Amino acid sequence: MMKIRPLHDRVIVKRVDEETTTAGGILLPGSAAEKPSQGVILAVGNGKQLDNGTVRALEVKVGDKVLFGKYSGNEVKVDGDDLIVMREEDIMGVLG
Repeated sequence: MMKIRPLHDRVIVKRVDEETTTAGGILLPGSAAEKPSQGVILAVGNGKQLDNGTVRALEVKVGDKVLFGKYSGNEVKVDGDDLIVMREEDIMGVLG
């Protein structure tokens, strides 16, 4: 059970682990591997409040695999899991 609920147009994302072996078969140590820019959405907020007061629902949903920028969002630790809290606008796309 998730103990954090994002507000407004924010989402909670858990990074998807990338393989640590190069195409040539070289094993990369943890410190040399880049942070993956893909993740799975664990929770979404209610939506973005527009200037006219209405709320626009988010286009992403829990379980979507998304692509985001390398330095997007804020990293937090909840129950031992490293998660990212970011705005929906920081998401570049949904992977299918």
